[in-house]
Amino acid sequence: MTASPATDAAASLIAELVAHGVRDLVLSPGSRSQALALAAVHAANQGHLRVHVRIDERVAGFTALGLSRETGVPTPVLCTSGTAAANLLPAAMEAFHSGVPLLLLTADRPPELRGVGANQATIQPGLFGAWVREQIDAPVPGDGEWTGLAERAVAVALGADAARGLPGVAGPVHLNLPSREPLSGEIPALEITPGDAPRASVSEPLVLDRGPRTVVIAGADAGADAEEIAHAGSWPLIAEIVSGARFGRQIVHGYRALLSDDALGGRIERAVVLGHPTLSREVTRLLSRADVDVIAVRRGGEALNLNGRTTPAASVSVAPGTADREWLGAWLTASAARTVDLSERAPDQDGLASSDFSARRDAVKAELEAVRRPLDRALLADAVWRATWPHDRLVFGSSRLVRVADAVLGGKKVPVHANRGLAGIDGTIATATGIALASQAGGSPGITRVLLGDLAFLHDVGALLLPPDEDEPRLQVIVGNDGGGTIFDGLEVAATADRTDLDRAFYTPHTVRLEKLALAYGWEYQRVTTRTALDQALTTPAGGRQLIEVPLTR
Repeated sequence: MTASPATDAAASLIAELVAHGVRDLVLSPGSRSQALALAAVHAANQGHLRVHVRIDERVAGFTALGLSRETGVPTPVLCTSGTAAANLLPAAMEAFHSGVPLLLLTADRPPELRGVGANQATIQPGLFGAWVREQIDAPVPGDGEWTGLAERAVAVALGADAARGLPGVAGPVHLNLPSREPLSGEIPALEITPGDAPRASVSEPLVLDRGPRTVVIAGADAGADAEEIAHAGSWPLIAEIVSGARFGRQIVHGYRALLSDDALGGRIERAVVLGHPTLSREVTRLLSRADVDVIAVRRGGEALNLNGRTTPAASVSVAPGTADREWLGAWLTASAARTVDLSERAPDQDGLASSDFSARRDAVKAELEAVRRPLDRALLADAVWRATWPHDRLVFGSSRLVRVADAVLGGKKVPVHANRGLAGIDGTIATATGIALASQAGGSPGITRVLLGDLAFLHDVGALLLPPDEDEPRLQVIVGNDGGGTIFDGLEVAATADRTDLDRAFYTPHTVRLEKLALAYGWEYQRVTTRTALDQALTTPAGGRQLIEVPLTR
């Protein structure tokens, strides 16, 4: 077989990725990337790597993002040259703003074929601009070596390279990998030794004194750290539903109204922020106030600084001292009055057993009405929340439903994910698929549920396509279908635009038959209209991949 420097370099790069902790790789097929793809599959056949194949590079990018979200280890996503590479940009932007490690491996033409009108050749070096921690245009195999590129890329993606990227902050890295023909050959016999990913160095935490009246704000990706800080300081915890921190004794219910209350929100002197808060204008207003000291624990691409004087911190701890019980007590008392009870009313056992016909009839009628009660957004969110436990994963799409969930759901320690770095609807199903696959590979026996609206679902419908020879994710996609983008009801445009124009340009109503899509892609499908049926569908999965449609009114 003809010798191929491209194959030798590709095999060496894949072996080096595995040696530095990489365990998953997502690829989209293409000619220029064939050496890398074959080397990855070779490593997978030896049991060193899990390879996930997706025909759509945009889906591939978000699948890799989901894998990285769950594992905390950079997942490479590999594609060929041309527009294939450009389709990775949305996932790269989300990874940058969310602080998720990601490796973008784009095959390319050699320098002599760039800028001369060669087929499928474009300007790939620098393609991802400011949205990567580092970009490397590698030498052509034979002209130079790829040795050391994987180690460098993994370290920068994890924020573990003190000399490059942003130390302590994870994000995407771009490796542009040009090659000349022959593009593939016999894969060399390399010793592949799996190793661990490097760890970012942890700086000394900023110590928070107990004096100021303080609240802890937990945004997307805050995790359990936010609850620990609130507990240590005896401070109220304002945790968005996407934070993964909505649990514990300090949790505040109905926080939007309480932040607008002069007796509570108006008296805040300091806000400690973890993660990326995005779901309420009330939190944004608080963090923009010049009279509030904001301490922001940085996780993503841009430092939070809405009031022009926010203090960044890699981590925080609480100084010893006496807790302000009066401050915490006022918040928890107000919180208790704001708790939303969405549980079903207990059956009228006395009425059902009564010998009085009219009393028994009324009790039966009440039970039937409860069973037949149509689902609304609050009941839908509550059902999904109640069905999900710590061994499961819950993914929220950027739909109207996540805001309803944030307003009504109580405390529960559940692993939650959401693409809130840019709060877009891009790649929600693909991200959830990556999360499901990673959690299963890590030994979790649970289910990954993704709750999203119909437009977010349709935007990523290509992610329903999965190869038949790969592990099937345990995944429930729950679609609240109100026939369009009703999230715009809450924006200024709903009060200013003509109704016909509003429908056409914003609501974008549709008549898509979701059951037909499920059938075409090989998913189990259920359409449910009552709480009882939804509870049953969520807790008795019909298969590995299940689409549950819940019709909602506009």
